Amino acid sequence: MTETSFSARLSELLHFIYPDLNADILSSQVIDAFWPEAKGRRRQPRKPGNNLWSQKDAVLITYGDSLIDGNHKPLDLMNDFLLRRMKGVVNGVHILPFFPFTSDDGFAVTDYRKVNPQLGDWVDITRIGDEFHLMSDLVLNHVSSQGVWFNAYRQGQKPYDGFFFEAEPSDDLSMVVRPRTTPLLQEVETAMGTRHVWCTFSHDQIDLDFRNPDVLLEILRIIRLHVDMGVRIIRLDAVAFLWKEIGTNCIHLPQTHAVIRLLRLLADYATESIILLTETNVPKAENLSYFGNRNEAHMVYNFPLPPLVLHAMMAGTAKYLNDWQRAMPPAPLGCAYLNFTASHDGIGMRPAEGLLPPEEVARVIDTARALGGLASMRSLPGGGESVYELNCAFFAAMARTYKGEDDNHLARFLCSQTIVMSLEGIPAFYIHSMLGTPNDIEAVQRRGMNRAINRHRWNYAELNALLDDPETVHAQVLEMLSERLALRSAQAGFHPNATQFTLNLDERVFGLWRQSLDRAQSIFALHNCSDEEVVIPHEGLNLIADEHWIDLLSGETIEAGAVSLAPYQCRWISNRG
Repeated sequence: MTETSFSARLSELLHFIYPDLNADILSSQVIDAFWPEAKGRRRQPRKPGNNLWSQKDAVLITYGDSLIDGNHKPLDLMNDFLLRRMKGVVNGVHILPFFPFTSDDGFAVTDYRKVNPQLGDWVDITRIGDEFHLMSDLVLNHVSSQGVWFNAYRQGQKPYDGFFFEAEPSDDLSMVVRPRTTPLLQEVETAMGTRHVWCTFSHDQIDLDFRNPDVLLEILRIIRLHVDMGVRIIRLDAVAFLWKEIGTNCIHLPQTHAVIRLLRLLADYATESIILLTETNVPKAENLSYFGNRNEAHMVYNFPLPPLVLHAMMAGTAKYLNDWQRAMPPAPLGCAYLNFTASHDGIGMRPAEGLLPPEEVARVIDTARALGGLASMRSLPGGGESVYELNCAFFAAMARTYKGEDDNHLARFLCSQTIVMSLEGIPAFYIHSMLGTPNDIEAVQRRGMNRAINRHRWNYAELNALLDDPETVHAQVLEMLSERLALRSAQAGFHPNATQFTLNLDERVFGLWRQSLDRAQSIFALHNCSDEEVVIPHEGLNLIADEHWIDLLSGETIEAGAVSLAPYQCRWISNRG
């Protein structure tokens, strides 16, 4: 793509998003916003390929204050933890919103340009970015009702008087898709009179109006700041709701996809390596649409994975996990899945729609509740509610199956996380999964928020004492996952885009065949999701003759014949040790 075609493509996108405005003028403003002070950009775009990541990539997800001690800056403690415990285990870190905020644990941002002083400063962020691939949240759908932008809006100050999406209670909003049950519109008094502003998530989170190009330009300036500060993965939070039109469902609208294509175009021409990740907790087809035609997100979350793995481990069958994976396409060239089971939010149940029968969803919810888990609801178009997500630490959720509690908690949890490591894509692990953190019931009661159950803040000295004691469950979980991730990083067969085929085995087993991009390494990744021994007959695996096959996890040589799996055992059977 030449400079001319870059300009033409940019102009084309802007004309689609803003058909009533001068695309050439807007193009100049976009370039000035993203490349201020004549910062250089590439003459040619990055071509889609598989070299943006490798099998060495894995991500830790954490809040900036997941570790505290009352004396040091939390980001200092996090840096120490990363260097002490995570070096060689993961090479990427997603620090959840580290900006000043008023609610939703950071997702009601008051100032995108500052680091929350209770966490640290930009120097602490850049220090982490010097050692790890750094991911930050671009909370681009909404801002805090108490932030500078919204206060200026209420006072009628330009340009902020046009920054927020307004509607009328009389408008037809019956089709609007939302992940919450609170009223969509909030009445506010402004210098312009009474207004009703749009609140997709809460009344402290006011939606921006991207129909105003000034909003887009300001977001581009913020992205540039974050890139200059060392951020290399931009997580587009709640991006599916970005564009609204009265009378529609206000999710996944064409203009939303066009904005993402514009961001991708700029990323492809940036001299820095910038990866766009969309956060769209929706059913499969809607989620995969954010790859576009290899011209939108570089990565999308594999959102069906958490509820399907949860079900498999609770039910003792990989049937639905296998059915889903067989129907999943490989990521397009230049794209990748981000695989996970746990995050700062709950275990989203919407992505399981159409994949798990309703009666199985109900059994999963009942089993999680028996462990002290909670459920958050969403409003349905036309009225009614359904479960939006389960709120439960994933480690805690592995303590029980449909049959009840047993002695297989650790083995079951390790199996669930090994599935994440084995799949096509890049694995990501929430800090509380790495640490075996239990449900924080006290935090729920104290904070009055379901999601607090999975947002524990560890006293860092106490945590280190636990991690230094090999008898504690926390030390055991961290050691098991760390060893397995380090082993995974050496296997070319686990490149995020390595060939993947779902094996047709006993339904209790989730089995994959992975083959490296150069076809030199094959790995049969087997995961027994049940509390029973399973024997895989020799014809179930295509172990090529004259190759030396070894289980990378146990070190056991695999001879021709049946392969047995103990309850919850995993095997990585490879021709390259």
